[in-house]
Amino acid sequence: MALSPDEIRSQVSASYGARVRPTLEASSDLIPLIDASASCCSAESSCCGSDAADVDITNIARLYADTDITDLPATVTDVAFGCGNPTAIAALQPGEVVLDLGSGGGIDCFLAAKMVGPDGRVYGVDMTPEMVALARKNAATVGATGVEFRLGEIEHLPIDSGSVDVIISNCVINLSPDKPQVFREAFRVLRPGGRLQVSDIVWTQPVPAGLEADMDQWAACIAGAIEERDYLAQIAAAGFTDVTSVTSEYSGARGLASADIVAFKP
Repeated sequence: MALSPDEIRSQVSASYGARVRPTLEASSDLIPLIDASASCCSAESSCCGSDAADVDITNIARLYADTDITDLPATVTDVAFGCGNPTAIAALQPGEVVLDLGSGGGIDCFLAAKMVGPDGRVYGVDMTPEMVALARKNAATVGATGVEFRLGEIEHLPIDSGSVDVIISNCVINLSPDKPQVFREAFRVLRPGGRLQVSDIVWTQPVPAGLEADMDQWAACIAGAIEERDYLAQIAAAGFTDVTSVTSEYSGARGLASADIVAFKP
């Protein structure tokens, strides 16, 4: 039996909550705070993947190899799940207002805050209470200013209309059972001229039958992924223009790829 969108969100949130709970509950003076062998992004495991799908997704350490994260504690880096190089963060300008869809433990928000500086602002939205609690704790630990984490669904953003310059997201939108609504919400909160700049998992060929019913594959960023052409079409249907994508197919993944996507609100 197919699960409802609310059931999918609930189970995905529970899965990520279980991953982060040991880190949230551990003492802040224990480094590392969680066993690397249990981390979704350890060297032995994929960032957001499944051995069953033979997906070789680059781990988080490699994604941020050219980014200075030395000032971020293990409570940030150990729960960082992603699929793309943070080129969106590198493109940020001082003074911009940034929104991170599915902000997790806060790694991209903290990096974005450095780029936009004291005159900018960064918001992170995540539907998993444990993630938001940890991100807020991390913000206090690193002394991040101009960063705010809010609990909410990316299909129903707790953000004012026309208040954001840039939306970023790293391997999260695939987890949504209603991607067209995500893109409509993204369009709503962006200012005219604002941009959507996200990394996500897509298929470059038809999605294998039967995946949608597998909740383990949903949480692994596979079952919820859609074909790249459909992903881009849904962005355009929400009102965005100049939609572009650069994809990199995973070795042995039979059509599963990481896509860096940019689009603009007229």
